Amino acid sequence: MSLLSLEDVTFSHGDAPLLDGVTLRLEPGQRMALVGRNGAGKSTLLKLAAGDLVPDGGAVQMPKGRILTRLEQEVPAGTGGTVREIVAGGALKAAAQKEEPPEDWEIDVAVDRVIGELDLDPDEQFADLSAGRKRRALLARALAPDPDVLLLDEPTNHLDVESIAAVEKLAGSLRGAVLFVTHDRAFLKRVANRIGELDRGGLSAWECDYDTFLARRAAQLEEEEARAAAFDKVLAREEAWIRQGIKARRTRNEGRVRALEDLRRQRAARRKKLGAANMVAAEAEKSGRLVLKAEGVTYAYPGENEPTVKSLDLTLSRGDKLGLLGPNGCGKTTALRLLLGDLKPQSGSVRHGTNLEVAYFDQLRDTLDPDKTVRESVTDGAEEVLVGGRKKHVVGYLGDFLFTPDRVNVTVGSLSGGERNRLLLARLFTKPSNVLVLDEPTNDLDLETLELLEGLLVDYGGTALLVSHDRDFLDHVATSVLAYEGDGRFKEYDGGYSDWQRARDAAAASAGSKPSPTGSQAPIKAAAPANKLSFKERKELDGLPAKMEQLETEQAALHAKMAEPGFYQQPADTIAAATARDAALTKQLETAFARWETLEERAG
Repeated sequence: MSLLSLEDVTFSHGDAPLLDGVTLRLEPGQRMALVGRNGAGKSTLLKLAAGDLVPDGGAVQMPKGRILTRLEQEVPAGTGGTVREIVAGGALKAAAQKEEPPEDWEIDVAVDRVIGELDLDPDEQFADLSAGRKRRALLARALAPDPDVLLLDEPTNHLDVESIAAVEKLAGSLRGAVLFVTHDRAFLKRVANRIGELDRGGLSAWECDYDTFLARRAAQLEEEEARAAAFDKVLAREEAWIRQGIKARRTRNEGRVRALEDLRRQRAARRKKLGAANMVAAEAEKSGRLVLKAEGVTYAYPGENEPTVKSLDLTLSRGDKLGLLGPNGCGKTTALRLLLGDLKPQSGSVRHGTNLEVAYFDQLRDTLDPDKTVRESVTDGAEEVLVGGRKKHVVGYLGDFLFTPDRVNVTVGSLSGGERNRLLLARLFTKPSNVLVLDEPTNDLDLETLELLEGLLVDYGGTALLVSHDRDFLDHVATSVLAYEGDGRFKEYDGGYSDWQRARDAAAASAGSKPSPTGSQAPIKAAAPANKLSFKERKELDGLPAKMEQLETEQAALHAKMAEPGFYQQPADTIAAATARDAALTKQLETAFARWETLEERAG
């Protein structure tokens, strides 16, 4: 039985259905990535699955007693309390919906485990967290109940590489199903074992990994274009026939006329695939060969005991593409501001080259006025833009960034995250530059637009400074990486993310230490347990052996039943129920034993 099913679902925002007869079934163990262009309906489909939206037609179904949790793109309004209260509240709410609710101690174990794995402080107030740590807390809330279905909408946004790797591990280990939307190709490749593509209102499911999907889809699109061309030839021939002289019209075959009318209807109903973005950056005159040179740069914010940036040395030449890599809050933005001259170092120096024209992409989008229209945001009222030495009408230019004529006059405040990102890029690329500074440029971009941005940056004749946690993006674009090494220190490595990772692992191996799988930062750790047991914990410890014996007895009886002749000739629902119960008993035993070990150790 499917954990979640959408049957012939239709949903409209305007004239053309956003989702048109979509059918989807999720089974245990499936981790399905939803891909498609911005605006194809990916987030809408997740909201329909979660029950936030009601379909215009069709049905969304989930078996009774199953648990669905999700991570949304935005932080829900009114979220407050400590991290542990938020995570435990989500776990308790989900547990109450299960046919066999877990006991309190099992919930406590799950909550503590996921808080530790995501490196969160359970006592910290949610309101005091950074955007990235808020996302981690909400992820913990979604993961703690061990849901049957987990919905993730852009789970890697605002997360550093360590957190992304932790989410990959947790999402990949769920016994249920995962349905997610992401722009992070490395995350997609590591987690997804099924791909669902939303295109022109329809959903096609591909039972393969992402790389195989790309190859198969390319072949399918070629076939689709060939069929469309053959169809158009037939239509053109029939249109020519119907336009023949009076004699032909008098004797024409009425069946052929009806067939032509049907062809016309099919052609009118055909929804064209949205074209690709066409990004071009306006380049200024070349800068000098030297772009900047930093020597011994150190900076500490007022009141801090230790510098945020310590003894930074770096030389950038024209054409270099530098990626800044490190966990959230480590000082990447501070280092960037020091390099650009926005902050003055307390020791050391930064020397800039000649003829620098800098264009800055801000991840917080605060350079966009929400009350202005898309057109006004790019040109401030002008009808034309100058790109690549040529004038172009603003509507045509915005069309290169996938804004249709009816979208150029809407306000910025009504745009989706992906649209805002494309608009900021469109605005940025009208400004002549020879130094591009891009702070998290990949957030919310669809995968095709992201690949085009990569191509633009690779071909860009100037210098680029890139702050990003997108591993594939850094691999494809960066010529070197400035990585955080801890204690305020940054070090430059040649190549992209994978090159840095190999160099770091080799250095750690030669030093006789085992590196963190995700970065040079301190390893993730849970809060230290107390040394003594409370009365409640002592009582829990005393009752655990009997609890484990009861679970083992039930599982042994179930195994005996499943070994009987004819067991697998029973109805599929009966077999599935027994298999699911066996898996649940195994997990409960593992959890109980882990809890017993923890309490025994603390009891001393």
